Amino acid sequence: MGELFANVIVDISHERVDRPFQYRVPERLQGAVRVGSPVSVPFGAGNRLRKAYVVELTCQAEFDPSRIKEIAGVDETGFCAASQLISLAWWMKERYGSTMNQALKTVLPVKEKIRPVEKKTIRTELSQEELKELCREARRKHYRARERLFSALLDMEEVPYELAVRQLRLTAAALKPMEEKGWIRVDRAEVYRNPVSPVEKRGEEIELNAGQRAAADAFIRDYRAGKPGTYLLYGITGSGKTEVYMEMMAEVLRDGKQVIVLIPEIALTYQTVMRFYRRFGSVVSVINSRLSKGERYDQFERARKGEIQVMIGPRSALFTPFENLGLIVIDEEQEGAYKSELAPRYHAREAAQKRASMAGAGLVLGSATPSLEAYSRALRGEYRLLCLTERAKKDSRLAQTEVVDLREELKSGNRSIFSRRLQELMEDRMEKKEQIMLFINRRGYSSFVSCRSCGEALKCPHCDVSLTLHRNGRLKCHYCGYEIPMPDRCPSCGSPYIAGFGTGTQKIEELTKKMFPQARVLRMDMDTTSKKGGHEEILSAFAEGEADILIGTQMIVKGHDFPKVTLVGVLAADLSLHAPDFACGERTFQILTQAAGRAGRGTDAGSVVIQTYLPDHYSIQAAAAQDYGLFYEKEMTYRRLLHYPPALCMLTIGAACGKEEVLIQAAETMGRTAKAAVNGAGEQGDGRETGWEAGGPAPEIIGPVDAPIYKVNDIYRKILYIKHENYDILLRIRKEIEKLELPVMLSFDLQ
Repeated sequence: MGELFANVIVDISHERVDRPFQYRVPERLQGAVRVGSPVSVPFGAGNRLRKAYVVELTCQAEFDPSRIKEIAGVDETGFCAASQLISLAWWMKERYGSTMNQALKTVLPVKEKIRPVEKKTIRTELSQEELKELCREARRKHYRARERLFSALLDMEEVPYELAVRQLRLTAAALKPMEEKGWIRVDRAEVYRNPVSPVEKRGEEIELNAGQRAAADAFIRDYRAGKPGTYLLYGITGSGKTEVYMEMMAEVLRDGKQVIVLIPEIALTYQTVMRFYRRFGSVVSVINSRLSKGERYDQFERARKGEIQVMIGPRSALFTPFENLGLIVIDEEQEGAYKSELAPRYHAREAAQKRASMAGAGLVLGSATPSLEAYSRALRGEYRLLCLTERAKKDSRLAQTEVVDLREELKSGNRSIFSRRLQELMEDRMEKKEQIMLFINRRGYSSFVSCRSCGEALKCPHCDVSLTLHRNGRLKCHYCGYEIPMPDRCPSCGSPYIAGFGTGTQKIEELTKKMFPQARVLRMDMDTTSKKGGHEEILSAFAEGEADILIGTQMIVKGHDFPKVTLVGVLAADLSLHAPDFACGERTFQILTQAAGRAGRGTDAGSVVIQTYLPDHYSIQAAAAQDYGLFYEKEMTYRRLLHYPPALCMLTIGAACGKEEVLIQAAETMGRTAKAAVNGAGEQGDGRETGWEAGGPAPEIIGPVDAPIYKVNDIYRKILYIKHENYDILLRIRKEIEKLELPVMLSFDLQ
């Protein structure tokens, strides 16, 4: 056997991830060392043995082999959580195309220790008589600080340090002499910052209906047999998927194992965490981007030490350092938020499946509107399909849905954003003191501002998008944050006839208040939830009945359960149908179905009004009928005809650069290389022919073309698309592109 070298990361728990170091693998260890293995290596000038993790094995020495040190040993106890995460990072690097450092920074999000919070308490071993004597002496000698402290200790057994400093006005200098004389002692304990407010653990188990019981039992049987797999839990809105998750979790937690629950957006955290917290108590914690560095560090430390058993959060929670993982749940698995936009451009669904297989854990994907990828895999038998076809609450039923043609409204003279039918139902609900949700997937006041004289729209100078008008009179770019005041005249022609067109959440709020001045209205979008705790504040206020109408973007229509909501109005259902994305029909169906599912979740019947200019589009018709089967059949026909995923695999290669001419040249080189890889592929390394050489279809190359938004924040962008049924062939082409030393930023996305 030839020489083998290992690139390792040293002491990842305590040092910043910097770069891998290379070591020789001695012949005696070559069978034991693999990617992710914990090893001990001589490090630094003193060759002190340090713990390290193998990130790559190679036969190629990076420098003079005589100067490369040997690995001293392998930890025979096997993989720990850090080892699994290192192996996962390597898999992500290979699958999605990135550097190892980029992958490591993704799976090891907390790399530096934040100073822990200490809880300090002042105590004394002195008797009451001794304290009284010291108090009298301090009074005689006018030691006011000592007198205050001794008086406090006479009243209570211990004095919190914070109380001593703030109310008793004591300083560290004043306490030190008393501590040295043995009169007091200051006890210090490290306290973890907990982002979950304490709530009462109820611990009650909800009685599942027949469908829920069957779904939970299917997982439990496989789990007890030691064969947990991947499951797609497809249930209509309100069918009680969360109760099924909790039943599965209870089984895993009874064995002392740990659970990760992924949720797509921070807006879902409040209600979701509270439901899990009331069932399982303080073993539950949460992680999200709104937490401080200290809070994030503390949650990962608690997980690493085994002090919590359930972590809930968005896709970054997937990398919680649990040592004994038993189950991963991905709620609303169809959500785009599970796809990373930064290298490595991983999908949490695929990364979770890999981590679950490494840990011997189960993976449950849940959705009322499954992604075409997940549902296709379930139909092929790659996932086990579990179905919930009835709502969990006996008195609850799917809302009655009406589709309103806005073209007909305009013909009849109604120029309002509210159709006559929606206005009528809103008035009815206001009289009955029931709650209403209004959804439009666009924040702001007007979608764009343009001149009626020359027709020019006001655009961001750094991005190829129009500026959005907000109610504070300022124009803002939602891509780079560029902001200016609303001009009095057109910057292009000087005309005073300049105004906002379209509408957003702010304008809907204003119009709603004009139409229903007595209504209590809340708005929920990125602008109103920018501060920490903003989501919880709005959602809890609406849940407590402090508002009649909730207006918002898609964050209000996913996963929330408000029993008093009996009317949902979708104000512009076809906005998402015009997006430059082959999956826009799927996104539209999903968001409309989710929106419709918010109505009638209590005992009162619900109504949904979908307003659209395209009432006959199959996505809108299927959503109104809550018919996933109809939508899947139509959408997959379209995907097969046009060779889009999941009918075929598609590799998207993005190139970005601040210099347009450099980008154009690099994109042309990239395109030529891809075509050369296809046309002159030859034979594979093992002598087998590639798919198209054996008579199958050749990969289809499209582009390079301009990105849908060509310029963002002064960076120009182009895209190359390559389609084929064989994933491995696309992987080979990607690796050929990666070999190019292009002066642009490259990104890879494989679907």
